Amino acid sequence: MSERCPWCGSDPLYVAYHDTEWGLPQTDGRALWETLCLESFQAGLSWLTILRKRPGFRAAFAGFDPAAVARWGPAEVARLLADPGIVRHRGKIEATIANARAYLALEESRGFAPFVWGFVDGAPLQNRPATPAHVPAQTPASQALSRALAQAGFRFFGPTTAYAFMQAAGLVNDHLAGCPAGAPAAARGGPQRLSRSGA
Repeated sequence: MSERCPWCGSDPLYVAYHDTEWGLPQTDGRALWETLCLESFQAGLSWLTILRKRPGFRAAFAGFDPAAVARWGPAEVARLLADPGIVRHRGKIEATIANARAYLALEESRGFAPFVWGFVDGAPLQNRPATPAHVPAQTPASQALSRALAQAGFRFFGPTTAYAFMQAAGLVNDHLAGCPAGAPAAARGGPQRLSRSGA
């Protein structure tokens, strides 16, 4: 009998996220940007905590509009530090504002989605590990992505966070081999390949 990946437990919100979002390839730059922001906030915390606060994050960060967030300064940081709907961590908040500026520069110069997907050659890596013990915390690809984004001006995005981002955004398929949600992207309605031009 096929079973879900055990990490989502039985919480309905977590199960729905596992079944309908996690590991499904994202090729829209804005969607990838939101995932990157939330994964950065997750560092050191439970993903379920972030998932429960996701509506609050979206409201607080202008729907994750990078052009809006990039214009923010000390007044917005103070507002966010007082917002109970998000994780109130000054370093992560300031990093998100800096990352918005870095995102816009990268989007203009190369396209954020093609840049990110280039680290898996434009197609999801179908890992399908046998057990949770076979899922790594980071990989050479996540280390390379973390380094490249740091060089582009991104902050609070180490190789472990980068790998969590790659899993969530479907650059790698780490659903366990017996998990019904882990069918390859084509069978789940996702893209087979993203070219470096974004086509």
